[in-house]
Amino acid sequence: MKLILKLTTIILVVGFFTSCQNAPKGEKAVTKAAETVTKKAASQTFKVSNFPGINWTGSKIGGSHNGTLTVTDGTINANNGKVVGGKITIDMNSLICKDLEAGKGKEKLEGHLKSADFFDVANNPTSTFEITKVTDGANGQSNVTGNLTMMGVTKSITFPAQIEFGEGAISVTSADFTINRTDFGMKYGSASFFDDLKDKAINDEVGLKIGLKARL
Repeated sequence: MKLILKLTTIILVVGFFTSCQNAPKGEKAVTKAAETVTKKAASQTFKVSNFPGINWTGSKIGGSHNGTLTVTDGTINANNGKVVGGKITIDMNSLICKDLEAGKGKEKLEGHLKSADFFDVANNPTSTFEITKVTDGANGQSNVTGNLTMMGVTKSITFPAQIEFGEGAISVTSADFTINRTDFGMKYGSASFFDDLKDKAINDEVGLKIGLKARL
């Protein structure tokens, strides 16, 4: 009996550390109920370029995958050299897996992520992020807070980002951060909701890194 308990403990510990090693990079975004959007005076409105502006990482015990999502349109509002608002639209059908080759699981994984098990793209073709406030953070960075709407669910998230103004342009580059997919209704493969998944469990935390460039 003691031998069985010891073996079980070893398996659990190994599984735990394997899961941690595969967990997405970055700190958890501060997530709360959606905030009221208050329009603030802006002297400049920058239009976001159309390009893959979001990198994502998903993981489970034994492996991980990563890819991109395209920001189709958006604006960033500024006043006196400070970001005071803005909103971007994300094309969920643009989801691409970067670490798998065509014909070797790439299409299967992308199709599954777009299915009702995860992003349900057929019913939720876009997601949005609307900035509600930007405050000073550590190490010259800013803390960006905004309402993320995904799968018809809206949550306020806060993450650190580097904001730089140039001649007629602005760039916003977030640090690596994570959100909990179950906060937005994606429970497939989550050990938080289903028992006996064992090595089939998929990490609740999804890694994100946002990079936006915009011009007047």
